[in-house]
Amino acid sequence: MKLLPSPKLPQKGEFPFDNWFIWLAIIGVIVNASGLLLPILEPDGALYATIAKNMAQSGDYVKLMMEGNDWLDKPHFPFWITAFSFKLFGINSFAYKLPGLLFWLAGMYYTYAFANKLYNKQTAQWAVLIYISIEHLILSNNDVRAEPFLTGLMIGAAYYYYLAYRNNKLTHYVAGSLLLAFAVMTKGIFIACMVMAGFVIEWIIKKDWKQFLNYRWWLSIILMLVFILPELIALYLQFDQHPEKLVFGQHHVSGIRFFFWDSQFGRFFNTGPIKGKGDKLFYVHTLLWAFLPWSVIFFMMVGDSIKNYKTRLAKTGNYICSGISLTGFLVFSLSRFQLPHYLNILYPFFAIILATWLLNLQHKGLLKAISYTQNTLYYLFFAACIGLLFIVGLPFQVLTVVILAFWGFVIMRLFPGNSLQPVLLRSFAVIMVVNLFLNTLFYPALFKYQSGNAAAATLNVVHQGPVYMFNGVSSEYAFQFYYKRPVHKIDTHQLDTIKNNIVVYTSQVKVDSLKRLGYQVQVMQQFPHFHISQLTGKFLYYKKRDQAIDHFVIATLSANVKRQTANITRDY
Repeated sequence: MKLLPSPKLPQKGEFPFDNWFIWLAIIGVIVNASGLLLPILEPDGALYATIAKNMAQSGDYVKLMMEGNDWLDKPHFPFWITAFSFKLFGINSFAYKLPGLLFWLAGMYYTYAFANKLYNKQTAQWAVLIYISIEHLILSNNDVRAEPFLTGLMIGAAYYYYLAYRNNKLTHYVAGSLLLAFAVMTKGIFIACMVMAGFVIEWIIKKDWKQFLNYRWWLSIILMLVFILPELIALYLQFDQHPEKLVFGQHHVSGIRFFFWDSQFGRFFNTGPIKGKGDKLFYVHTLLWAFLPWSVIFFMMVGDSIKNYKTRLAKTGNYICSGISLTGFLVFSLSRFQLPHYLNILYPFFAIILATWLLNLQHKGLLKAISYTQNTLYYLFFAACIGLLFIVGLPFQVLTVVILAFWGFVIMRLFPGNSLQPVLLRSFAVIMVVNLFLNTLFYPALFKYQSGNAAAATLNVVHQGPVYMFNGVSSEYAFQFYYKRPVHKIDTHQLDTIKNNIVVYTSQVKVDSLKRLGYQVQVMQQFPHFHISQLTGKFLYYKKRDQAIDHFVIATLSANVKRQTANITRDY
């Protein structure tokens, strides 16, 4: 089927889009990279960073270890890449976040390449601008987990498989299988199911039955399984070869079974060791904020596509991106274990679909609705920044208001009018301003409440030995990552066996309980404490913040001190 070219956006009295695309893309990359030097957020980002740090320091690239225990949850690939980055750049925030940003950049490249192959250059350009301005992708380049890796790998695998589908070249099958294997070694086997589902849907709709008999597709699956052998070997050596290990509270735990079943299908059916509570509409309302500034347009597109599905399908002539998107969205929505960032891997495909729809859109009512909603969002974004400025009590308030007003005026002058192109470009520009505000003012002000960073920085200067943390108290992975010397976990009942004074990093509540037990504890320094990746209204409002925060301390605990209350035996 011959694909219909996407029509040009109206440019009456406007600048040529090509003159601006490269500059807008560069600005988008800079904004996404603006969180590289910020500290790593608790809890997940700091946890993954600490596991990769342990791997780099020990030189053991087989075992995933945390706090001296075997860790079975995510596959190895992102930890291998991050540990290699630590070897190159040292153990720091930049080295942890850089690999994720590079894989996100690969996603940007493959989004352009895939859209260009499917449609044309202008569709590819708009798909890229949408991709690099999706709010949750920008946030994820600051709060790095597995998703930036997956985002680049999944769209890359789909791109090479599409080339293979069109030209049947073996090299493209191999490239697609390699990237897909990396994705599977990042998240699990469901990733392969989602990618292949898009092609199966394409073949079924087009009745291209010969693809099911093409041995190279079956060879691709075999190649993918061969390429994931490093993951399977590592899991076997760490877990299957040692049935005596206690994992998830039980022995005889198979890492390979967990990889193929429990971590994916077990979460989907809620039968695995890691369980959750599913909400069928969770990702519908997640999209409302995560896909900003394009979320309202996205729902307009979905509604229009459902209403006129035959016409829309005929115009695109392609079902791969839609098939991957629909399969992934349904899988995540039906799963009993749900987190907002799971959708990130679908956003490159959403971007291509949305760009295609916008460039073919001629319905005057929808065009008017897009203009109205995006203009409303434009002013709401600036209002939200100013609101946060005063609610949170951020510094430089007058100067920041002036800067925001200046950029609001400049953007309107650069992209005037209410036709589709300037409306979309204003949406792109305002989300850049919002995230520069977040990464240069908002998050830096909040990080003083992530106590692990400040405590580690203090001890790195004044203490040369190990530091102890108590089991049963929040692990505070940021402290374990940023502290340059050993960190040991300890139980309260073990304190009586310690022969020398020790330095502990723990909560003020724990210190108070130790004092009641009769231990001599001298607090060296106290730090305000809050998990800033899990913001609440009370914490954000500076006048009520003291009611929301806890305190962690660096303290010296004296050894061999007789308890004041001899009959106290309960472990606090």
